[in-house]
Amino acid sequence: MSEPEIARRCTACGATARQQAMFCPQCGNAIAETQVVEPAPAPAPVVYSEGVRGRVEKLRKVSSVVIDQAAYDPSLRFLLVAAALFVLFLILLILSKVLG
Repeated sequence: MSEPEIARRCTACGATARQQAMFCPQCGNAIAETQVVEPAPAPAPVVYSEGVRGRVEKLRKVSSVVIDQAAYDPSLRFLLVAAALFVLFLILLILSKVLG
């Protein structure tokens, strides 16, 4: 597996730098050759309890990931807003048929 492109940190400001960088891109200080960022340990797998509570926790985790990604991706944000408006339209249509 190849090395990550960002593999070192500046001792002065803590900014990450590329493996071949000689100076910090943030503050301009020289970066020592021995500064290597160690990879974060893998998170422990989450074990959900059986039943409704477990399924709700899974859904909550997945939906939070999608919403977090939508904060950075305008096209995904557009799709989420369009889906929400479509659902609202369907609810209003059903209510107008039931009440009217």
